[in-house]
Amino acid sequence: MELKTTKSGGLSIQPTVFWVSAVVITGFVLWGVLANKSLAAFSGNILSNLSAGMGWFFIAAANIFLVYTVYLFFSKFGSIRLGGKDAEPEFSTTAWFSMLFSAGMGIGLVFWSVGEPMWHFIGPPSLFGVEGSTGASAQTAMAVTIFHWGFHAWAIYAIIGLALAFFCFNKGLPLTPRSAFYPLIGDKIYGFWGHLIDIIAVFATIFGLATSLGLGATQVNAGLTKLFGVAESSVAVQVILIAIITGIAIISVVTGLKKGVKLLSQFNVYLALILAVFVFIAGPTLFLVDSLGQNIGSYLTNLIALSTWTESYGPVETGWQHGWTVFYWAWWIAWSPFVGMFIARISKGRTIRQFVGGVLFVPTFVSSIWLTIFGGSALHRELYGGGGILDAVKNNVATAMFELLATFPLAEVASFLMVIVIITFFVTSSDSGSLVVDTITSGGNLHPPVVQKVFWASAEGIVAAVLLISGGLGALQSSSIAAGFPFAIILLLMVVSLHKGLKQEKMAMG
Repeated sequence: MELKTTKSGGLSIQPTVFWVSAVVITGFVLWGVLANKSLAAFSGNILSNLSAGMGWFFIAAANIFLVYTVYLFFSKFGSIRLGGKDAEPEFSTTAWFSMLFSAGMGIGLVFWSVGEPMWHFIGPPSLFGVEGSTGASAQTAMAVTIFHWGFHAWAIYAIIGLALAFFCFNKGLPLTPRSAFYPLIGDKIYGFWGHLIDIIAVFATIFGLATSLGLGATQVNAGLTKLFGVAESSVAVQVILIAIITGIAIISVVTGLKKGVKLLSQFNVYLALILAVFVFIAGPTLFLVDSLGQNIGSYLTNLIALSTWTESYGPVETGWQHGWTVFYWAWWIAWSPFVGMFIARISKGRTIRQFVGGVLFVPTFVSSIWLTIFGGSALHRELYGGGGILDAVKNNVATAMFELLATFPLAEVASFLMVIVIITFFVTSSDSGSLVVDTITSGGNLHPPVVQKVFWASAEGIVAAVLLISGGLGALQSSSIAAGFPFAIILLLMVVSLHKGLKQEKMAMG
């Protein structure tokens, strides 16, 4: 491959991507500030039209990503090492898992781990034909929640992460999404089509990340209200929180990957583990042990049915799937440029089989344990205890986690630690995303200017604030779906290009 890179390792044409992306994002922010009602109406139309009209596309795409990722794990390509046969991993396995898990789930998993099972408990999807608020709907709730946070999500991340790592470390191309298309379009990656691919990736990253930052701000607000009785949940308070935590993220991102991001990722994973162990011990331990295998089994048993269900039949469409599964698949796709690139950056030296095993299977199992501990504890209380959590979820889903922790000993300590976990997940998501956008808009330069890092870290927080002001959770969901749709097309083409590149690599290896 003929490479066209600068001495810094980036593409020579990088200013195009930076300036187009910066101008469009700035225009979006001004739209939200000057005409937030117009933006809110536009977001609502996107959510209803894309989720309802193109839901089948998101479902089909997610299934393709999962099938191809599993194929890679068992295929002859599994022995290919990222970076060449002599490459060594840069990070320990523990540090690697900590960073990819923090970037891949983080805030969202903390936010929804209690709230989502409770919603499915009272309103299970019609696919299962069970009545709400029963033991059967509780099992369904856990299976569906794990489904949304399981294999499909991580397969999406694995596709782009593997493609970027392979073409960067094995073929010497810059670490940007356009490089993954070299087998398909050759040197055109350095022209218009390459620019377009990277620009769409930037938009997907910014808006996908804004959804998570917005959720994190609402949950931190709920936690502070519960703990200290101050700052009742409001958009104004949440915007202030976004500003404060984004400032912390800027400090972290400026210190770089090995210092700021690595240390924070490991810290919040360990702290989250402590909280999970506490809830496991203080909560309904035997119930959680019994239900873990059943939850995973129910998920695996219903995986094909859930993966292919499009809610086509029935006298009336409930809209359940459009509000849940389609949103999640679009959200993961929108997140995928930044999570995938981040995973690629930390995965040099691992074989494709190790990569897929680490990115697909391990996080899914860990997510299942986390969801069982927190979601299962909440469901146990509703089924066999004093209840109360469901009412809190109906009133404000951001309070669900803290309502659960309030039922345990040392509730204030646990709630305070959970606020810290959310903040650190907030920071690691923000600075991981900033590092990725910096890299894309620098043409693959792994050491972009500090000013640029500050600009993109700030932009992510500002966009999240604008979306909260314009329409709250609905606007956050709309932004993910809108950003995820065009990038889903790019990901599907990336599968074709990656497969072609791997075939060429295997032939060259003999």
